[in-house]
Amino acid sequence: MTDATRVEWREWGREAFAEADEWDLPVLLSLSATWCEGCHEMDATTYAEPRVAANVNEWFVPVRVDVDRRPRVRERYNMGGFPTTAFLTPDGELLTGAGYLGVDGMRQVLESVQRMWDEEGREAGRIPRALNGDRPPAGELSEAVESHLAGQLENKYDEEYAGWGTDAKFPLPRTVEFALKRDRDRGLRTLDAVRDHLADDVAGGFFRFAGTRDWSDVAYEKPADTNAAVTRAFANAYLYTGEEAYREPAAAAVDFLTDDLWTGYGVGGSLGPGLGRAYYAASAEDRADLDSPRRDLTVLAGANALAADALLAFAAYTDDDRAREYAERTLDGLERDLIDLDTGLVTHYRSTDGDDGTDDLAPSDLLEDVSRVVGAYVRAAGVLGEGADVARAVADRAIEELHVDGSFVDGARSGAGLLDRPFRPLDGNVELSSALVDLAALTGEDRYRAVARETAESFAGATDRLGVQVAGYGSLVGRLLRGTTVIAVGTEPGSDLHRAAWRVADHEKVVVPNAHREDASAPRTVPEGSAVVTAGDAVSDPATTPDELMTRVAETVE
Repeated sequence: MTDATRVEWREWGREAFAEADEWDLPVLLSLSATWCEGCHEMDATTYAEPRVAANVNEWFVPVRVDVDRRPRVRERYNMGGFPTTAFLTPDGELLTGAGYLGVDGMRQVLESVQRMWDEEGREAGRIPRALNGDRPPAGELSEAVESHLAGQLENKYDEEYAGWGTDAKFPLPRTVEFALKRDRDRGLRTLDAVRDHLADDVAGGFFRFAGTRDWSDVAYEKPADTNAAVTRAFANAYLYTGEEAYREPAAAAVDFLTDDLWTGYGVGGSLGPGLGRAYYAASAEDRADLDSPRRDLTVLAGANALAADALLAFAAYTDDDRAREYAERTLDGLERDLIDLDTGLVTHYRSTDGDDGTDDLAPSDLLEDVSRVVGAYVRAAGVLGEGADVARAVADRAIEELHVDGSFVDGARSGAGLLDRPFRPLDGNVELSSALVDLAALTGEDRYRAVARETAESFAGATDRLGVQVAGYGSLVGRLLRGTTVIAVGTEPGSDLHRAAWRVADHEKVVVPNAHREDASAPRTVPEGSAVVTAGDAVSDPATTPDELMTRVAETVE
């Protein structure tokens, strides 16, 4: 955050909590983001008001956290959006919290929390349920899991305005991708609404969400991870339909990612290349009054990996050279600055405060990052013919460091506040497990599939409580039960046969080029110049032309 405030902010860490403990004061935790307009407004108004600032400085230990740089803190204390104002005990337990607070609202909350502290002290703190140490309810995998989530696509769908839910509308790209195979009409209608309401027709890319059911009251931020995920969803819709209505928004978003968020020469050349994390735009009518858009050029590992995945998917479906080039450059930047190829360690972000590379304070081994990195490099192996070794290294480390008691925790159990408590986010477990299923299909190494299955089983007992936001869990379970469609191609990447394999209308398939080589990391070797389709236990005869390949797919896949 760059807006001046009168609050004496501390950095997140043990020192701030030790200070709170020594002075027996609660912590005021401000969760903010550079792309969050409400956060900037709060700094410029609420925290700049002298009386509010004086009360904060006197009654609390104020701590400011950038939610993108510290996602584990974000997930533990988020009150439903940003800005979040959370009040904690010196041990990190939660007292209470709120979202955006104006001056009057902040005064009331500060006085209320002070009274609570005077009357109850640390006894008023609580540990959120997700962090209380209980493991998620395990169960057997069955087709009922996928069926339940497919049913949620219909039950929670807004037939009048499209999308899911009756309040704010988010793009939900992973839900859309689940729907593309199981409820395509609703998935496409949702993308139509995203295109009509959240696509930036001037600069390209997609805004973060709409605040109302009818997709109005748009939040004009364009984070990199949102744009990458939505771009991939539109590319996948194009794969199924061949319609320009889905290719064109994806192409515009590719241009946005590779122009507006590209950092190659924007932050002292030596830090590039890479994609910055966010871009704050404005409504069309306000653009004339905006001197320059607000950009944040911090290079985040997970967001860049997700962008590389989306760019490679678009390139594979369309032969777009620009998308392919920038995907390769993004992966090169990740390998140079944020991935240790020897150990598989992934560092969360690269500093943009100078030209000295990775920030020493940046966290590492985060579930959010490693899941996206493994997925991106499996995609790279399928599209470019390179990347399987990186995917293996990162996956192996993640399994060793983060797979605890049957599922993945979000990071190492250490740090200030409640960071020493395990958190097992379902969406992160689904994303990494799905990438492991892909990696198993790519390499033929069943150990990755075994870990994915164990992880999926760890959540199966809660199926009846799951909604459309985690629909990807249904896709994961379905693939574990039925198997993944694999197209092993005995040619170099870029051949007509390889290009045809990527155009098979199934975004969950895995394509393995160079499968004719004896040293190929593929589940099976195929004759040079041919392709073989595997779906579950079924294996096709070799195909030698794109038309034959499409016939083999139809014969092999149920």
